[in-house]
Amino acid sequence: MPSALTLGLLRVWPLPADAAEHGPALDAHLRLNLWIAFLLLLLAHGLLIAGVLWKKREIRHSDNLLLEYGPLAALVLLFFGLGVRAQMLWADQRYTGAAPEAMQVEVTGVQFAWYFRYPGEDETFGATSPDRVAPGEGNPLGIDPKDSHGVDDFISSQLVLPAGREVDLTLHAQDVIHGFSIPELRLKQNATPGMTSHIHFTATQPGDYAILCTQVCGLGHYRMLSTVRVLPEDQFDTWLVKREQAARANAILGGLR
Repeated sequence: MPSALTLGLLRVWPLPADAAEHGPALDAHLRLNLWIAFLLLLLAHGLLIAGVLWKKREIRHSDNLLLEYGPLAALVLLFFGLGVRAQMLWADQRYTGAAPEAMQVEVTGVQFAWYFRYPGEDETFGATSPDRVAPGEGNPLGIDPKDSHGVDDFISSQLVLPAGREVDLTLHAQDVIHGFSIPELRLKQNATPGMTSHIHFTATQPGDYAILCTQVCGLGHYRMLSTVRVLPEDQFDTWLVKREQAARANAILGGLR
């Protein structure tokens, strides 16, 4: 642990690149925790060494309650404050709702893949049903073809997002708990079967970043990987229009069959 603290503080072992609007606040809080842990480590070892080297003398009971309980109370308040601050930072993405104009994307984890559903031109997700899940037939999420809102939905194996625009992710899981994590975007949230979770953020730096599963979800857990591609807004709009046109064409062809 001392080596990890030292490397982290000296930035020999740096954090992943920061590509999200909320990233600097999280990084600052992490470094604050590291500095406090490092200073407490030095203090604890200093007291241990002093206890070993100090000349033995008769132990006398002290009636100074402030001296006895003051440091303990200070530590309790310190770690309570750090915990509250951490919960506030996490709640900003988890419990504070996204803006109404935020872009909506649905994320579904299934052994051993991630699926990303976009709502299409009507900006409304179609209904889904577990009975309709058929990956081999091109419907891995069970979208109801009879729902008019679902005919223009499209599914991607890669999460593509615009830079500088807030995104609201809706997380689902079909089978077991999956951990949705993008280190560069400072995101980590479980996708749980039977539960809907939301997390919102704004990506700031265009680029390709790894999407990991941080829960051991089965023998194929190691291959449950994907990527998020953050594009400048004009490039993202071009990509989105092409995908929406393809989804609309598929819907028309499906109606003719």
